[in-house]
Amino acid sequence: MDLALEQAALADQSDDVPVGAVLLGPDGALLGAGHNRREAAQDVTGHAEIEALRAASAVLGDWQLAGCTLVVTLEPCTMCAGALVLARVGRVIYGAPDPKAGAVGSLWDVVRDRRLNSRPEVVRGVLAEESAQLLRAFFTAHRSR
Repeated sequence: MDLALEQAALADQSDDVPVGAVLLGPDGALLGAGHNRREAAQDVTGHAEIEALRAASAVLGDWQLAGCTLVVTLEPCTMCAGALVLARVGRVIYGAPDPKAGAVGSLWDVVRDRRLNSRPEVVRGVLAEESAQLLRAFFTAHRSR
């Protein structure tokens, strides 16, 4: 999670919401990392999770990421949760919950929908306070503008 927090700090530098993600292989090796880039790239899909998935797929030469673990500072949204299921990611570890848009148990639970072909294990709340603090600081600063 420390690596994901480092990625989140990079997002904040480009005026993006500070969310960071890393994707680890089955052996724990770092395969990909990403941070939010929606504002920087003017790309609606520029979420940290998608960036990490793309980087890992490029390293492996495969879109299927079975046995891999995604570590992310904020609970994934519906788009990202769907991408995790489709990529067959084996485990999702996240920090802060997202009660407004979270799709890994808070608002929706996309990753455990029995109708889908893959259901990753979910670990919640890892360094949740550190992750939430980055978000609070970002939004406090943006509201005062």
